[in-house]
Amino acid sequence: MYKDLSPNIKSSITRSITQTFEQYMANIEWNENKYDIADFVEMWRDYITTKALWYSKIPDEVKADSKFHEDLAQRINEVIVRILNEPPNEEQIASIQMQQEKLDTHYNYGCKAEAAYVESLLAEHAENIQ
Repeated sequence: MYKDLSPNIKSSITRSITQTFEQYMANIEWNENKYDIADFVEMWRDYITTKALWYSKIPDEVKADSKFHEDLAQRINEVIVRILNEPPNEEQIASIQMQQEKLDTHYNYGCKAEAAYVESLLAEHAENIQ
């Protein structure tokens, strides 16, 4: 069922999963002990039903089909694995290292998305001390 959707809708679904996952992780401060897949899925469900334009383009009979939900669950897992396995880029690493030395902080990060979160924390920290 998922594979039968248009490339644009599949791309929009992937973007919504990515954006929501990164926002969810920021909300829990990238603390893996606070991670709860049910909470994330609830946040994503809220997003798609209130803000995502693609959701209304999918017929109700497709949305009600259990195979579609299985396909979506698989896609969610794939996107999360991709996010968590994408390494930070060299610019992020250098920027974080410089800021941490300057601010005497010691944030850890394991992927590009988490590095972006750390960069925002460091920028906020720098603003607060000026």
